[in-house]
Amino acid sequence: MEEIIFRWINLSAFVRSDVVTLSRFALSLAVMVHVLLHRREVGATIGWIGLAWLAPISGSALYALFGVNRVSRRARQLDMKLSTRAEAAPARAAPVPSAYQTFEHAVRQITRLPIQEGNSVQRLHNGDEAYPAMLAAIGTAQHSVALSSYIFRDDEVGGTFFEALVAAKARGAEVRVLIDGIGSGYFFHRIYRRLRRAGVPVALFMHSALPWRMPFLNLRTHKKLLIVDGAIGFTGGINIADENRVASHPRRPVRDTHFRFEGPVVGQLARAFARSWAFAMGEKLDGERWFPSLASAGEAMARVVTSGPDADIEKIEFVVLQALTCAQKSIRLVTPYFLPNEVVTSVMSLAAVRGITVDIIIPQTSNHRLVDWATRAHVGLLLENGVRVWLDEPPFDHSKLLVIDGIWCFVGSANWDMRSFRLNFELNVEIYDADLAEQITGTMENKMARRLTQADLARRSLLVRLRDASARLLLPYI
Repeated sequence: MEEIIFRWINLSAFVRSDVVTLSRFALSLAVMVHVLLHRREVGATIGWIGLAWLAPISGSALYALFGVNRVSRRARQLDMKLSTRAEAAPARAAPVPSAYQTFEHAVRQITRLPIQEGNSVQRLHNGDEAYPAMLAAIGTAQHSVALSSYIFRDDEVGGTFFEALVAAKARGAEVRVLIDGIGSGYFFHRIYRRLRRAGVPVALFMHSALPWRMPFLNLRTHKKLLIVDGAIGFTGGINIADENRVASHPRRPVRDTHFRFEGPVVGQLARAFARSWAFAMGEKLDGERWFPSLASAGEAMARVVTSGPDADIEKIEFVVLQALTCAQKSIRLVTPYFLPNEVVTSVMSLAAVRGITVDIIIPQTSNHRLVDWATRAHVGLLLENGVRVWLDEPPFDHSKLLVIDGIWCFVGSANWDMRSFRLNFELNVEIYDADLAEQITGTMENKMARRLTQADLARRSLLVRLRDASARLLLPYI
């Protein structure tokens, strides 16, 4: 009897081991098939397949969390429901300067949106200028207020916005607030709870504390949008937090740039918010309250470019690549984080090689040390090919600004990294306006004091270079 029991135990252990081995093989095979069918980047494809076979359980779990795009189909279905005749691109050529006709045609094909004439654009420095303008607009709202922010803190500034939103709702305006579920704190959303208690419709974008919803952890809405009565729009890089009021000397000040728009392009801003709100809440915003007729308000031509891991995948990156390729004289860029992929860096290098002046301005020290390390390992090729990289003195500047040839501007929420280009939901605005380009260029030139050189990179010790190169391996997700 004891011998039979012993044999049964051995057989059970063998069967369990066999089942575990078979399960691991099946997991690795399933991940490999999914990666081969759905991933486009060769490097990422090889990496995910290798991880799945080397560590079947943990590798498959990581791929399920960070490698699978679950939002594209849902977004495309929403696009079909929300599409309007006003969003269709016109057949006629836009009245842009003749040298930019081909470029404008390319962006029109990428975005499927027309470029809008007759807009006014006002640049706002830091929260010191942006917040009063935004609050004043909310204070005049009679019909609607749409607000989207990556960070919306319940501090002094956040409290002021809370009171303005509640007051607008009390006046009879329709109010909708969209807050990112990660940027404002994954588990603690005090301003969200305050708004809900006050009866203001508010949503956390793609947020859930439930483990089976954790795959959404890596997908964030990074947009900063405010649209009042469908007629006044604000966008740029500024979140809602005390640190953006630089003049009040916060402990960790953050400089930034925001923009106020009036004119037809505000309709595109409003539609971008409506898509995000429908995605998060399933509610369709429609009618004159949200989309009134908009008259000409200035001379600037502008168009909204949205991007995200959905129907808009890589649109901002494609527009950037087109702009870099079409540049004839100069490329000037300010970004808080500079970690684009090899395609973007190669195009910038080629621009410098053909004689274009290429200036990249990054913070001397950002608010993410890992990004600073990775950037030092990322810019060598650019420096070798004549791209000039400048280190902006503190305090940290969170602005995202691109000017091509002193006439074309690209502003908004997208950083120059793979997270913004591939993972985040972002919104930028392209603007043809020589006066605005001159203003932004003047600000950029004031930042060009200290230049990063190849000698600076060479002076790093072996350990520092290894550290920086290791940080760069995390490029898709930092």
